[in-house]
Amino acid sequence: MTTASLPLFPLNSVVFPGLVLPLNIFEERYRAMMRELLKIDESETRRFAVVAIRDGREVATTSPGMPDQTAVPERGPAAGFGDDPIKVFHTVGCIVDAATIREREDGGFEVLATATTRVKLLSIDASGPFLLAEVEEIPEEAGEGAGALAEGVLRAFLKYQKQLAGARERSLAGNGDLPDDPTVVSYLVAAKALLDTPAKQRLLEAPSAAARLREELKLLRSETAMIRHLPSLPAMELTRLPTSLN
Repeated sequence: MTTASLPLFPLNSVVFPGLVLPLNIFEERYRAMMRELLKIDESETRRFAVVAIRDGREVATTSPGMPDQTAVPERGPAAGFGDDPIKVFHTVGCIVDAATIREREDGGFEVLATATTRVKLLSIDASGPFLLAEVEEIPEEAGEGAGALAEGVLRAFLKYQKQLAGARERSLAGNGDLPDDPTVVSYLVAAKALLDTPAKQRLLEAPSAAARLREELKLLRSETAMIRHLPSLPAMELTRLPTSLN
């Protein structure tokens, strides 16, 4: 297995290979990360790792009750993530390649990156200005019957989209936009389906494309049936937000 030491960027959402990720960087620990990445020559890949935070928020829970408005904000690379940050994060995430890193006048950064490879989080070093993670790449396996499963998932996905968008609205993806590679299909559907973080994380961690597609088929059928019986679902505007995968 290939291992690497990479800057770590925790998010409140799950990222899948192929997903294009726009980031607005304003915290100092992540500004320091971007400044370090900018030291890498443009001809080389500027990589960092992304993992989802287990509680689904950018800052981990510290104590019950109302926040103390007079308390001094916690600072440092592991601020808000406790004494052992690895316990706060899901251990499977993605390597992302930063295509553009643009510094703003206020010292923040606008970043456009693409997720490329799944990785397992092995350890975290919080001794520097930002979190540094030791990660191990996870090989991609199609699995038995992936091709046939992908066809079934695409059909179910189109029904799901139509049900979600409404019978009078066109589908969110035309047939010409749909991939035929089973692994790409599995990640596309995982990224676009309106699922909670635990469900998306399970899909990311699936051992093969076939396993991921089987789980997606169950989820899509269940979600489509639920939407059919509950047409007035909240957050319907999310169906119109673009999700860009390469």
